[in-house]
Amino acid sequence: MRAVVDALAQADTDTGRMTRPSRRPRSRHRTPAGARSLSSEKAQRIVEAMRVSVARRGTAGSTFEKISREAGVSRGLLHYYFGTKEQLLVQAVRRECELRLELLERQLANAQTADDFIELMAENLRETVRKDPDFVTLVFELFTLSRRNEDIAAEFAALLRGTRHHLAGMLDAAQREGVVHLHAEPEAVAETLFSLADGLALRMLAEPERDFSAAIRAGIACARALLTD
Repeated sequence: MRAVVDALAQADTDTGRMTRPSRRPRSRHRTPAGARSLSSEKAQRIVEAMRVSVARRGTAGSTFEKISREAGVSRGLLHYYFGTKEQLLVQAVRRECELRLELLERQLANAQTADDFIELMAENLRETVRKDPDFVTLVFELFTLSRRNEDIAAEFAALLRGTRHHLAGMLDAAQREGVVHLHAEPEAVAETLFSLADGLALRMLAEPERDFSAAIRAGIACARALLTD
């Protein structure tokens, strides 16, 4: 996802104007926001501001004016690089998913047994709900938008495919190494594990006072049935 957003650094901070990087003539179709890099410090500030704003105000209340003010950048910069706040939301969710999958992959590399594998995923669910509920809100906000916007629906579907493929690859590698024994195709198992996690996360946030220990144990039992002999 490396590309144009690195040019954020080229913004003229003294005048507020932007120096646009030289590039080939534009095609008739605008480059999708998802194709752009989020490696620059300014872009990451924008995405983080969107993340916090959506969790606090929802997408409708997260205007470019508010996001730009909280990110400390010009509103024009958001329009130029992201186009719409919906596309910025897609970028924010994509960025979060990539970082989380990279972390999970590093953690799972140390798993010696299927139980290690399962417990790591269960602990990630607990930690996300306990320490970073905004991420869960962000994902479900994007899902809600996708039901009303065909472009966002396509972006969201692509994001789900990407995360499913990524986890399926981890599962396939773990099976080849003898760590797990899958009882279905890797993508089917990945889809089921995500479904368990998404459903539990939603319910845990909806009823924060409830003890979900038994439900998580039941989810672990389901995962064990898919991943062990």
